[in-house]
Amino acid sequence: MNTYYLGWWNLENLFDVEDSQQRPDYLQSRLRNELKGWNAEVLDKKLNQLALIIKKMNVNLGPDILGVCEIENKVVLEMLAGKLKSLNRNYGIAHHDMSDNRGIDIAFFYDEDLFDFEGQFSHEVLKRNATRDLFQVNLRTKSGNPLIVIGNHWPARTGGVYESEPYRIMAGETLSYWLERIFEIRRSDIPVIVMGDFNDECFNRSMVDYAQSTSSLVRTRNARIPRLFNLMWPINGEASGTFYFNNFPYVIDQFLVTRGLLLKDAPVSLAQFADGATVKVNKYSEMVSGGQYPDPIRFGRPASSTYNPDKGYSDHYPVSMVISEN
Repeated sequence: MNTYYLGWWNLENLFDVEDSQQRPDYLQSRLRNELKGWNAEVLDKKLNQLALIIKKMNVNLGPDILGVCEIENKVVLEMLAGKLKSLNRNYGIAHHDMSDNRGIDIAFFYDEDLFDFEGQFSHEVLKRNATRDLFQVNLRTKSGNPLIVIGNHWPARTGGVYESEPYRIMAGETLSYWLERIFEIRRSDIPVIVMGDFNDECFNRSMVDYAQSTSSLVRTRNARIPRLFNLMWPINGEASGTFYFNNFPYVIDQFLVTRGLLLKDAPVSLAQFADGATVKVNKYSEMVSGGQYPDPIRFGRPASSTYNPDKGYSDHYPVSMVISEN
């Protein structure tokens, strides 16, 4: 039996340098003030901080698959992969430039010694202002079993939770639509893992009514429509968060799975960590601010009040899960 460790992490504003030649002119103008002082030295510090945490994942072995968001381009992903060489991993990168207003994307690292890449698809979320696409990557284990991962970074709560909710509902509908197409094309027992920063929690309407997620394993397993089993419900009940705002914890970074990982004798199935948990929020000690509301220490930017290059990482904690292959 093979066990695979999957991680997800919002890396918080992993931009290329402020004068990057890879950045379109319109974004260069839009981001000029935000990226002031974001030079090669600062970027290198940010990458070192991120790599330190990624190397700790999977008991210091590094993740087999890692989904990330808030990255600007493939250049910074390749630089981050270079910082991970001590893991002796053969990481491939799946990335697609998206049309987000701030130029940030979603991507995946995957170990090419464990998985073969079979294709990628970017599913546009139709919103008045450009936002991140849903990013689908089709993989296959070396034993020949298919695995689909879909990365998400849904519209933020800027302007208010309820005022912005329709945009996340759009994203939830888009996800559900493409899951249905996947079921039609690839069969309803295809294993699909949906992960991301959803900017909503597992009980919000966008997740339950539109992405069709549930806390019921049985209901997901027996469904012929693309229901999703949300692994985050137990975490949500712990009053612990993956992201903190105004000293309040939110579980907005989530893993969800389709019925294909829940069926008896499934070739690839949902597994548990040694302590019986199916998902973890990775609050490594150096990341935690401490106090009553232990939010993660931000790296920030030179142009922001949160800039902390020596001790900061991201404003999100990474999350992880495991699957097994029979």
